[in-house]
Amino acid sequence: MKVCFHGAESTGKSVLAAKLAAEWHCPLVTEFGRHYAENVGIRFGLADLLAIGAEQDRLIREAAAADPALLLIDTDPLMTAAWAGMLLGRVPAELLACEKADLYLLFAPDVPWVEDGTRFFGTGESRAEFAQLAEDLLVQTGVPYRTISGDWDTREASVRAIIAEALEQRRQG
Repeated sequence: MKVCFHGAESTGKSVLAAKLAAEWHCPLVTEFGRHYAENVGIRFGLADLLAIGAEQDRLIREAAAADPALLLIDTDPLMTAAWAGMLLGRVPAELLACEKADLYLLFAPDVPWVEDGTRFFGTGESRAEFAQLAEDLLVQTGVPYRTISGDWDTREASVRAIIAEALEQRRQG
């Protein structure tokens, strides 16, 4: 089962995905866009976002080929599509066409912003707009998702419970 951590910046996706992957000994596809930004810079144009989305998709497919019981994904091309919407004012069809996860966990922007040098949308208004666009893309593509909100401990407990429930439902068939 592929579970994607999705949502606006600075909402705990990467930290929690890494923590759970290590604890559960399951594969994690990390956020390629962060690697790209740290190595190339944060001035993204269409070509950059398409390259990020394509590489993220390739990494997900590569990890999924081993058919793990649980694959955690720290963002996917749908989130890159949200970035394109925010930065370029349009969402490229190529990013929407990528293979989707089995379940999306949409992280709400209701925790404090933490700057790390690669983030863009830290004001209340832009952060809320980015979060709404991320959710709109989930709705538009019809993928199953659950919203994760609350303080850090509540988020972690929610994610653990939702994934456990989804795995159990999958086992029962």
